[in-house]
Amino acid sequence: MKNNKTIAKVLSYIGRYKLLLPISILLAALSVALTLYVPILIGNAIDLIVGKDMVDFPGIISNLAFAAILIAITALTQWIMSTVNNKIAFNVTRDIRNEAFGKLHRLPLGYIDTHAHGDIVNRIINDSERFSEGLLLGFTQVFTGVLTIVGTMAFMISISWQIALVVLLLTPLSIFIARFIGKRTFNMFRLRSETEAEQTSIVSEMVGNQKIVRAFGREADVSAKFDEIGDRLEKCTLKAIFFSSLTNPTTRFVNNIVYAAVALVGAIAVMEMQSDAAVMLTVGEFAVLLSYTNQYTKPFNEIYGVYAEFQNALASAGRIFELIEEDEILPLANEAELSDVSGQVEMSNVSFSYSKEKSLIEGLSLSVESGMKVAIVGPTGCGKTTLINLLMRFYDVDSGKITVDGKDILTLTRKSLRGSYGMVLQDTWIFSGTVKENIAFAKPDSSDEEIIAAAKAAHAHGFIKRLENGYDTLIGESGTSLSQGQAQLISIARVMLSLPPMLILDEATSSIDTRTEMKIQDAFSEMTEGRTSFIVAHRLSTIREADIILVMNDGKIVETGNHVSLLERGGFYANLYNSQFAH
Repeated sequence: MKNNKTIAKVLSYIGRYKLLLPISILLAALSVALTLYVPILIGNAIDLIVGKDMVDFPGIISNLAFAAILIAITALTQWIMSTVNNKIAFNVTRDIRNEAFGKLHRLPLGYIDTHAHGDIVNRIINDSERFSEGLLLGFTQVFTGVLTIVGTMAFMISISWQIALVVLLLTPLSIFIARFIGKRTFNMFRLRSETEAEQTSIVSEMVGNQKIVRAFGREADVSAKFDEIGDRLEKCTLKAIFFSSLTNPTTRFVNNIVYAAVALVGAIAVMEMQSDAAVMLTVGEFAVLLSYTNQYTKPFNEIYGVYAEFQNALASAGRIFELIEEDEILPLANEAELSDVSGQVEMSNVSFSYSKEKSLIEGLSLSVESGMKVAIVGPTGCGKTTLINLLMRFYDVDSGKITVDGKDILTLTRKSLRGSYGMVLQDTWIFSGTVKENIAFAKPDSSDEEIIAAAKAAHAHGFIKRLENGYDTLIGESGTSLSQGQAQLISIARVMLSLPPMLILDEATSSIDTRTEMKIQDAFSEMTEGRTSFIVAHRLSTIREADIILVMNDGKIVETGNHVSLLERGGFYANLYNSQFAH
């Protein structure tokens, strides 16, 4: 049942190419018709050689010459059909892969956070490639195969319905064997895809975190885990390949039985040609039937050989469709665009938790006036970053309301809301490209002068100019060719370039030396002037100038005030602050 749904979805994608599909079917029909007519010409030539009358050389030559021409036309037809099928398979795979990749941008972040990234990558890349290979084989073999089976049977019935009946009676045995094996290979190929995804995940994790692995001396443990996954992959792959490889020899065995039966009955019919026997054949007709028997059984071998690959392709397609059909973030009917933002933010009795079993933020209320600098402090796990996630609508509140300029953010488009914030995170993101491209990511149409000005404001211009090619220097994925502090400066320059009306700085200077941090703080002071700013900080010395400091603990705001008033109060904030300077 699940396979049928997957096949129906694949057919819906194929149906998008309504011009190419009939062309492929027409070429397949033409190729089969020409292929099936050739044995008749050869059979006629044989009868002209062994017939009672004198050998008809002109007739023999004309039949063979016509057969040669048809063979050449058939080869050309099959080449064109193969090209068309390749195009269909490529286009369908491209559409599915693009849709799966586009789905990433519409999935809730909760899905991304709770699923192995290697598994997602494996579905989009490896599973789609495996699906493409299976689909291409299916197109090439199934179209021509089915038409060949139907065509040969029709021609055989026209020559001798008795011998055609012998073939038909033995055919179900071959079909039964293929179905029996096919049902078992599907689950095995699916398990192989899942295990491959698990292997991809661990490789992805280890490549990105080699320093941590080596620092803690866990190379052997990680290798052992990788070996264990490899062993499981080997077992399920061998099982899948073993069962799928049984298809061809078993069906060939049945097909040889069919061929032997036709040869026996046909030989008897040729010998009985002079009598009144029920089945009578000429030598040429006998040769044609033997040729048709081979052509009839050959597609079964090919289709069954493809069947294992097709099962593999279906298993891969099912995993891709699971990703495509995941619940996504759907815009509400009347979502409005947020524009001309002044930066007034209010949270009213907000509650949120990542899981129902464990509450995090409960009944949080907050009012921020336009242009205020709001610092958020507290111990690890108290909800600081979660608060930022809610402001940006990376997650939506479970209850309560958040407004910007008096507008409930649930009624605003996510794009316009997020476009009103500039964000610098502790975990910097640098993609593979030039320094200039990384800075301009926030504002792709920026001029070189604007990019350089933003880099100067972020105090990144100096080290960028010292790079081999300056702003045109290529930097690797995740900024591997840069220090962590340099990568963070580029992230800060990215925000400096766009300067939206509201800012979020989540430990934005955590990887920068003290001297540079002082310069960055001056730049931040200038950047945040007149802009509503939310600053998450562990080093409390960096948020002394904040208009209001929110002290969080266990998902609640336990204290509010400015730096001086909170110290004078001698409460939770004062303890946090003093603990950082205790000797």
